[in-house]
Amino acid sequence: MAKKAVLIGALDTKGEEFLFVKTRLESCGVETFVIDTGVLGDPRFAPDISSVEVAKAGGMALAELRSLNDRGTAVAVMTRGAAQIMTAIQEQGIVGGVFGMGGTAGTTVAASALQALPIGVPKILVSTVASGNTRPYVGVKDIMMMYSVVDIAGINRLSRTILSNAAYALAGMIQQRESEQEATEDKVTLGITMFGVTTPCATRVRETLEAKGYDLLVFHATGTGGLAMEELIRAGYIKGVADITTTELADELVGGIFSAGPTRLEAAGQARIPQVVSVGALDMVNFGPPETVPEQFKGRTFYQHNPTTTLMRTTVEENRELGRILARKLNESAAPTVVIFPKGGVSLLDMTSKAFEGTQERQALYEGIKHNLRADITLLVMEQDINDAAVADTIAQHLLNMLEKETR
Repeated sequence: MAKKAVLIGALDTKGEEFLFVKTRLESCGVETFVIDTGVLGDPRFAPDISSVEVAKAGGMALAELRSLNDRGTAVAVMTRGAAQIMTAIQEQGIVGGVFGMGGTAGTTVAASALQALPIGVPKILVSTVASGNTRPYVGVKDIMMMYSVVDIAGINRLSRTILSNAAYALAGMIQQRESEQEATEDKVTLGITMFGVTTPCATRVRETLEAKGYDLLVFHATGTGGLAMEELIRAGYIKGVADITTTELADELVGGIFSAGPTRLEAAGQARIPQVVSVGALDMVNFGPPETVPEQFKGRTFYQHNPTTTLMRTTVEENRELGRILARKLNESAAPTVVIFPKGGVSLLDMTSKAFEGTQERQALYEGIKHNLRADITLLVMEQDINDAAVADTIAQHLLNMLEKETR
């Protein structure tokens, strides 16, 4: 079946705009497939999948939604249904790329469908809220959000240009993907976590593994980075991990802005893929500008990384608890696991004469790990700091050894 540009949105209130985009895509030679998520009235033009079907997939009849006349319930039902429908047509091989648009409600519904798709499928979402906090809509997927500038209400001089640009962008992505005859690669894909303060280590590990023929994905450990890596692990995309930078655990424990949630550091163990884990950047918790740091932390040690990022040094007790957390998570792992502990420092800031130098904090972190880690999990202590070449080489070599053993 030929892959098509899938348009998803409310054809009752945004039918004119969707018809405009549909026409633009078809003028580029791209076939379209339309999913209607409108609840209030009849669609402006006939879709391929009706809002009756979407509502049913979301758990309610469309007639019941209309009779309830409750916007919140309608959005929740159509959001669930949109994701279910998109998953189903993706499995049928229909989806070449997806276009969605709307205000807050339309963006929410469309985003759920786009997030249901694999990474790599072109996704464009034109939205009135794209200039604000887009994390709820993008999540950990490669969704391109375009700010509509004006409300999506008719075709006018400005909306015509913006919607045309979005349509042409999607057409280009779909057609380019179809025209490329990519050679099948047999490379095994691995994941690495990195922060600015662990870059030397991560870079050397990446280069070493690439030289051995592996394909490396590097994730910035800012919350979404850890989430994205672990989603790809669960999807079977990543076959081994150098989890150098586990700093997201500190933000989850203390309340920073870069938490990856309570299940961080669990995916590799559950997927039974080899993992080498270290303690990169557990010396810090991340906040925004100085004025955003909660009052409860007044008097702590801070470092202004840049105007929008304030780093706070973790305490001795926090480090001891972080060690316990890391160990307990790894104890649940069914995967080959090695822990590398660099006694000389866990980041570029946790070194002699640097802002977060902390011998006692590192010792507490080490004790938290050692006293709680399963006896059969290797804990290797090194005298150097995490960015020393010897540490990077040790991480890379242990992961290589485990990967080679897996293939025997």
